[in-house]
Amino acid sequence: MTQKTMIQAITDALRTELRNDENVLVFGEDVAKNGGVFRATEGLYDEFGEERVFDTPLAESGIGGLALGLALQQYRPVMEIQFFGFVFEAMDSVASQLARLRYRSGGVYHAPVTIRSPFGGGVKTPELHADNLEGLFYQCPGLKVVIPSNPYDAKGLLISAIRDNDPVVFLEHMKLYRSFREEVPDNDYTIEIGKANVALEGKDISIITYGAMVRTALKAAEQLKKDKIDCEIIDLRTISPLDVETIVSSVKKTNRAVVVQEAQKQAGIASHVIAEINDRALLYLDAPVGRVNAPDTVFPFAAAEDVWLPNEKDIINKVKETLNF
Repeated sequence: MTQKTMIQAITDALRTELRNDENVLVFGEDVAKNGGVFRATEGLYDEFGEERVFDTPLAESGIGGLALGLALQQYRPVMEIQFFGFVFEAMDSVASQLARLRYRSGGVYHAPVTIRSPFGGGVKTPELHADNLEGLFYQCPGLKVVIPSNPYDAKGLLISAIRDNDPVVFLEHMKLYRSFREEVPDNDYTIEIGKANVALEGKDISIITYGAMVRTALKAAEQLKKDKIDCEIIDLRTISPLDVETIVSSVKKTNRAVVVQEAQKQAGIASHVIAEINDRALLYLDAPVGRVNAPDTVFPFAAAEDVWLPNEKDIINKVKETLNF
């Protein structure tokens, strides 16, 4: 076990799979000698060479098309979209082609492609870099969407994603890259895609969230504990497929829930989570499900980011509002 940041855990996962399977290829803009914008691929070019870790032109549509072609030739591509706001250029390859390749070929072909990309606010990036677009891909049948909240999960989930025979969108919140360290096994391990984690046990209310908002929710729960409010926090880990069983089990225990997302109210997946709770656990609820999210505007410029993003205080207020219903 070694203390690692999330970016180090991601690099470790990539290195592990490049060593384990010669068909794994890593490519994207500036990922080779430069090691990527955030150095997620640092050292991999030197270890595995330009045939397995290589740069692409500044063209996301080309990156997606290349991944599709390589998948058809039995490779396991790990393509990087440098920032997730740039993914629209690759939407046809990802949402129209990779997502339905197995279905349209009757199972003859698979698309074992991992689409890695940083996203998320709180680090003052330029326009189009931080956008929370996970909800778009949640709505694409045939895609799995993974969003880790910590280094341990990041390594295990990324290894699982690379080994998966279906396309996986693997989103890495930029604010988490180097904000803290935790123990991460040095050996090879996996975490099941589609399985949520109970990040904190509690009995009074369920807070259901993912990505960087897990850290924010844990801080809020620490403050709420002082008011004798015992929160249970569900880290979804994967938003597609959604672990409805863990969500519903928690709600049936606490009888109240708040769903938290960094994305705008009309984006993200909070509305889907709330719908599942209402479909499956409505009679267990003592109050309507609360929701914490960003406003329904485009992602703001850096100067307004701190005001716009959901924060610890927003979660605390919504939890108390739900408990006092």
